[in-house]
Amino acid sequence: MTINLDNKTVFLTGVAGFIGSNLALHLFKNVEGVKIVGIDNMNDYYDVRLKEERLAQVSAYENFTFIKGDIADSGIINDIFSKYHPEVVVNLAAQAGVRYSIINPDAYIQSNLIGFYNILEACRHSYDDGSKGVEHLVYASSSSVYGSNKKIPYSTDDKVDNPVSLYAATKKSNELMAHAYSKLYNIPSTGLRFFTVYGPCGRPDMAYFGFTNKLVKGETIKIFNYGNCKRDFTYVDDIVEGVTRVMQNAPDRLTGDDGLPMPPYKVYNIGNSNPENLLDFVSILQEELVRAGVLPPDYDFESHKELVPMQPGDVPVTFADTSALERDFGFKPSTPLRVGLRRFAEWYVGYYKS
Repeated sequence: MTINLDNKTVFLTGVAGFIGSNLALHLFKNVEGVKIVGIDNMNDYYDVRLKEERLAQVSAYENFTFIKGDIADSGIINDIFSKYHPEVVVNLAAQAGVRYSIINPDAYIQSNLIGFYNILEACRHSYDDGSKGVEHLVYASSSSVYGSNKKIPYSTDDKVDNPVSLYAATKKSNELMAHAYSKLYNIPSTGLRFFTVYGPCGRPDMAYFGFTNKLVKGETIKIFNYGNCKRDFTYVDDIVEGVTRVMQNAPDRLTGDDGLPMPPYKVYNIGNSNPENLLDFVSILQEELVRAGVLPPDYDFESHKELVPMQPGDVPVTFADTSALERDFGFKPSTPLRVGLRRFAEWYVGYYKS
């Protein structure tokens, strides 16, 4: 089902987040008359100033409404739906991070399970009394659902019943919950498994950003699994383009042979389909940090690198099969790692050095 986003109201959760803020800016720049109602709890999982910076950019658009709140609060979610009647919902709010789920599991249950349940319930009731309701629910899943799958590249047809972190378990749960609600209430829903998203003004808990912060301070960076990890790094602009295309194409509402609705439900990978070795990644990062002037040309990288064993919950490789995304949307992420890291390094200089 094709959806024209012009003049539509989009409810965007996690709007001050890395992907959320970039998506909002992209929609305002490219979609005629779009209205965005955004929610974010502005928590301090990482430097809140980055969230405030992103939010300030989005707030420059007059069709933007911001609500500071938590999606785990059903009252706030229900109020938003009754007041703004969103036609498209994009749920990007989540407690992110594999390692942090070992330290603070409660945050993942609250945001990723209870919060997502509240979104699903609000979508369900948007059809009450014959209302047109939500036309499409798009939500963030994660490449972490693949766990330690041996088969690569990872396909959405693969069985993913062996998560190796609570974070991954909550993301797989989101897909299962969405499937149930799509089946029961005919809610068109699409889940997106993101693969290692990076770029300017990103998340400091991600390797490229954390490494940079440590190197600037003269600290040692730990390279896990002795550098024998591969990651499918995906530049944020590619992610946003993919999400926008998906928003405009909801799964069709069809009737099965039994006369009952078939769930209008899809899941896609969004990744670069080009895994990079961590040691190669670090080499490119350091070259771009020197080029941008973040670090001096004579910086002694070797003395600031430590090869260490794998962390609990981590996986050795991530690699996206994006053939379904290419088939259905004519799109494949393609930004080369060096280009993306160069943009990050140039942003870093402008933001921190000034």
